[in-house]
Amino acid sequence: MKFLEGLKYSEEHEWVRVEGKKAYIGITDHAQQSLGDIVFVEIPEIGVELSRGDVLSVVESVKAASDVYTPVSGKVIEVNEELADNPEKINEDPYGSWIAVIEMSDVSETDQLMDMNDYERFCQEEE
Repeated sequence: MKFLEGLKYSEEHEWVRVEGKKAYIGITDHAQQSLGDIVFVEIPEIGVELSRGDVLSVVESVKAASDVYTPVSGKVIEVNEELADNPEKINEDPYGSWIAVIEMSDVSETDQLMDMNDYERFCQEEE
């Protein structure tokens, strides 16, 4: 299982890469391994306002469908359209395959997320 330094992580296994007020959001390596082969990614609509904990997307695999929750509040300003046609990209490169970019309304929400070391411990405790 791979963990990346410099990202923030949620207990629901989403990762966040912060660039100013932008939050790039995807699912972690742990999540994609648990799901198995991903066959569908629901792409959120640009312009949608979301609050922390709202459903951002749905990822379906051969095993199950799983909600992807937004770890931060704000407006969806960009989506990764490539995942609509190539959902398996998440299996191939979970940290390079972001689902959406949110313009955060409150950057301090990222303080409530885990860093790499905390997330790695969290995953070990979960098993």
